[in-house]
Amino acid sequence: MKLADSDHIEIIETLSLGELSHFCHVQAEWVVSLVDYGVLDPLGADAGDWRFTPPNVLRARKARRLTHDLGLNLAGVALVLDLIEERDALARKLAQLAH
Repeated sequence: MKLADSDHIEIIETLSLGELSHFCHVQAEWVVSLVDYGVLDPLGADAGDWRFTPPNVLRARKARRLTHDLGLNLAGVALVLDLIEERDALARKLAQLAH
């Protein structure tokens, strides 16, 4: 995954809680709430050790947009993200069947 911040591009494997919060322009408590709702599934035992993989980073960015742009609460964000992923999985299966 590439993170772009102005003219700086860095390839990363995982982000810490603080790094993810900074990257998404949100408070760490909001990210913790996403974990509590099952939207994100970090590696590590507790918040101080959490590492977020690229799929989690993408989900966090989508969650922020859904909250910011559409005003969804965290339960709504969790539902919408699950439905989007289910739709994408079905579309991939349909594409495989078409070949």
